Amino acid sequence: MKLNLSNLRFMRTPRKSLIYQTRTMTQNPDPITDPSQLVDDLICSEQRDGQIQETVEAAPTSLGSPSRVLSIDTRVEQAWTHWKKLGRPKYIVAPMVDNSELPFRLLCQKYGAQAAYTPMLHSRIFTETEKYRNQEFTTCKEDRPLFVQFCANDPDTLLEAAKRVEPYCDYVDINLGCPQRIARRGNYGAFLMDNLPLVKSLVEKLAQNLNVPVSCKIRIFPNLQDTLKYAKMLEDAGCSLLAVHGRTRDEKDGKKFRADWSAIKEVKNALRIPVLANGNVRCIEDVDDCIEETGVEGVLSAETLLENPAVFAGFRTAEWAADNEKEGFVDGGLDQGDLVVEYLKLCEKHPVPWRMIRSHVHKMLGEWFRVHPQVREQLNAQNILTFEFLYGLVDQLKELGGRVPLYKKKQLDKLYGVP
Repeated sequence: MKLNLSNLRFMRTPRKSLIYQTRTMTQNPDPITDPSQLVDDLICSEQRDGQIQETVEAAPTSLGSPSRVLSIDTRVEQAWTHWKKLGRPKYIVAPMVDNSELPFRLLCQKYGAQAAYTPMLHSRIFTETEKYRNQEFTTCKEDRPLFVQFCANDPDTLLEAAKRVEPYCDYVDINLGCPQRIARRGNYGAFLMDNLPLVKSLVEKLAQNLNVPVSCKIRIFPNLQDTLKYAKMLEDAGCSLLAVHGRTRDEKDGKKFRADWSAIKEVKNALRIPVLANGNVRCIEDVDDCIEETGVEGVLSAETLLENPAVFAGFRTAEWAADNEKEGFVDGGLDQGDLVVEYLKLCEKHPVPWRMIRSHVHKMLGEWFRVHPQVREQLNAQNILTFEFLYGLVDQLKELGGRVPLYKKKQLDKLYGVP
């Protein structure tokens, strides 16, 4: 059964692959003066002027009715019912601007990810600009469970944006954790921690008017009690799932500041809804340790996945395998070159802007580029990317030698499986 999407203005005409494409956020809406950046904004498809979408054949599970008519006990019960219907995913792709797009989500899913967030969508631009919608957010029927994340500071605008995507996701998520300067300038993300009544109104607006659950992703306050009051306010306002990044707004550098798992544990113990953790994940064992230590339902990973999308299948980069040499890590029969080829094939099937592809190639092949920096310079000098060029780049690296494998423990084959 296909959905009737004729009332959605951002739909165009069908295409052969089963894709429904709405879209995610460009951080800088200002005019682009760099020609290479302009080229990178093009979709990696020959149909530049007619990016096309198709319907998805199934509607999402919903909470049944807007929570304005539900008691807190009923909302909590339905929040858990919904989470359990999704299979209680533990391994989750975090929202990453320009990086957690559809092909990358599908690649991570192949290697153990059980749910994923879209990149952050700017709710105002999403409601106002068809090109933005059609270029920045894509999904398909295999892309589930899916959190669609928006940043916002106006409840009505947020609701309008959320209504456009609610048939095609499992949660509409509010970004309350972005600590970057662009969020300060735009008055969204973690900078709404200075205006909690506005945060409450954003959650209430969605919870009272959507048929899919509302989730939120936050950072912690320096003071634990402030964090607990914040989390409880979100739950009372209608949040059905809370993801907690265990760093404060000022702790932007994940390598310099460790995420506070003890604070996440306190939030988990204080709330009745499902809670997820974010921070300090470098390998699959970190995920399991985090769940055991905090009691959360699942764990989000971001930066680690960008370098190694197979983290959730138990693979480690050479750096993290060397740090645990005594544990018996062996060549897992997979390397980042293999992952890049898989990713490019997914991009051919599900086109996205070239800037996203360029970014992923740089991150996944980073270790190889350190061995062969001249190949990295070829990529940097290539203003107009093509799949032929990128496949050739991987072939060139392999011909030059110095393969950088991904490693895993022998016993992990049985626990997590190897595709």
